[in-house]
Amino acid sequence: MGAVDRVGPRVSTPPQPPSDSLARQTPASAAAGATARPYRGPDRRERPTPRFSRFTFWGGRRRQGRRADENEGAFVDQYSGRLLAIMLWIAVMNAGDSFFTLLHLQSGGIELNPLAQVMLGTGRTGFVVLKSLLITIPLAVLTLHKNFPLARLGIWTAAAAYTVLLGYHVALL
Repeated sequence: MGAVDRVGPRVSTPPQPPSDSLARQTPASAAAGATARPYRGPDRRERPTPRFSRFTFWGGRRRQGRRADENEGAFVDQYSGRLLAIMLWIAVMNAGDSFFTLLHLQSGGIELNPLAQVMLGTGRTGFVVLKSLLITIPLAVLTLHKNFPLARLGIWTAAAAYTVLLGYHVALL
C-alpha cells in the first residue's frame, strides 16, 4: 500500500518580528542611519477603518486632524464642548418651537408650514416626536461632518434660525 497524504487545516502563524527585535530598518532609514520603532505586531492598516466602532460611541482620541493642515474635512473621534453646547441650544430651541406651536394652535392660531400641518395630523405626541426626529437626525449628521465648511454653515444656520423662530413665538404672546 502506498503512503496516504493527509491535508490538515491551515494554520496561520502571526507575523514574526525581524531577527533583530529591537530595531528594524527600512532602506530609506538605513541610508539615513536612523532606526525605526520596535516591532509591535501586525499592521492595523491592513483592515479598513469601520464606520462605527467603540470610539464612535464612547470617545476616541482624535479631536482634530493629526497635522495642522488636515483639520478641514477630517473626521474625528471626540467633539468639543462648544459643539455640544450649540447642539443642545438647537435642541432646546426645537423643543421651545414645538411647545409654542402647540400653545398658539390652542389659542386659535394656524400652522403655515405644510409639513408641520401633516405632522400635526398625528396628534400632539406624534407631532413632537416627528419634529424632534426630523431635527435630531440631521444634527447628528452635521455633528459627524463638523470639520466640513458646509456642515458648519448648516449648524450655525440652524442655531440662528431656531433662535429667531423662538423670538417670533415670544413676540406673538
